[in-house]
Amino acid sequence: MSESGKRGRLGRRGLLAAGGALGALGALSTAAPAMAWTWQPSGSVVGTGEGADPRWVWDEVADPLVGSLLDSGAVPRVNELLREWTTNAQDLPKGLPTELRDFIEDARRKPEWADQRKLDLAYRFNEKRGLYLGVLYGMASGMMSTVIPKEARAVYHSYGGANMKDRITKTAKLGYDIGTPNAYSDDGSMIVTCVKTRLTHAGVRNLLPKSSNWADVAPEDIPISQADMMVTWHSLATTVNRKMVEWNVPIPPEESEAYLHSWQLCAHMLGIADEYIPASWEQANLQADQVLTPILAPTAEGVNLADILMDFGKEIDGSILSRPVIGSLTRFMLGDQVARWLMIPDEPIWDPLLNTLWGPFIAVREGLLQNFPGSQQAYWMFDEVLRQAVLLFLSRGDYPISISIPTGNRPG
Repeated sequence: MSESGKRGRLGRRGLLAAGGALGALGALSTAAPAMAWTWQPSGSVVGTGEGADPRWVWDEVADPLVGSLLDSGAVPRVNELLREWTTNAQDLPKGLPTELRDFIEDARRKPEWADQRKLDLAYRFNEKRGLYLGVLYGMASGMMSTVIPKEARAVYHSYGGANMKDRITKTAKLGYDIGTPNAYSDDGSMIVTCVKTRLTHAGVRNLLPKSSNWADVAPEDIPISQADMMVTWHSLATTVNRKMVEWNVPIPPEESEAYLHSWQLCAHMLGIADEYIPASWEQANLQADQVLTPILAPTAEGVNLADILMDFGKEIDGSILSRPVIGSLTRFMLGDQVARWLMIPDEPIWDPLLNTLWGPFIAVREGLLQNFPGSQQAYWMFDEVLRQAVLLFLSRGDYPISISIPTGNRPG
């Protein structure tokens, strides 16, 4: 099997061999799949694979490596050094442990199937659709994460859950970096962001099982499986694409394919095995229907995180993205059921405005409708919501943000 095909394989035997915190875990012995994994690797970017259930696959390379760094106390120094690594092809800082340096050098190589022409076209797509992407990454993908039970619990009980603004800032960096013109080029930052995130995930896998608070509520023994990462991927890429299709945004097929390609490469760089990465939007929808849609549900942790996110825009939005607007957008994007789960109240002004006038607003913006049927004030409000969403969720690359390996779980 190729190296990319091997990536991400960490079964029970591998965990036992790794030792440390992971060695005592026994995921397979305590849980049975709620639904058989049926999506076929023939639908992946490489068209082949073993077809192993991704719920029992983690990261066989990064997990033991980061575990050894935690055990030796090297993580604080590693984080300090990695702050200096900011662009994709930049020489790595001197002083990194040899095994970590070797890992990063391998992890930052693009796969053979990466297509620079598509990546260039993806930037054009992001440039043209940036206003939509801001509100979708925030209100659709961001709020959806709070009703993905495993993700909500892992976020809440990990170190980042204690400072959601900092965590959202770092998450937003992914959405910002992938939309830049040089995202995957030598002078870009997307590969850096992905590889650092991969190391962060490995840190969480090593640390979170030590949290009794997480262990008491989590149905799994090890967080962030390959299936969990694909669920998050679908909450971003697939959900955004579905919404733009639903809104009748006219997107040339080649641009749609290019946008998908940028997220396919993101998945690979995050350490997801190629055999789980869908080759087309059709395959992405098929996989999402199995791994994302059926698992959405409320949790106490998710409700808490959603409440924090609802207030996220107060400091910079000038009342445009204030709590009522975020709540109404969440209901509009994700439906009444999700809004009820998150205890989001009805909004007598914004709910009917969005339900009635959002479609015509998009049609006017896209040149499909000549006149907006509502008032100019309503049109301006919708336009400003889009612009403020971009400011809030896609402008986080304007200052240095360092994604680091955690050294502990949620304090207290």
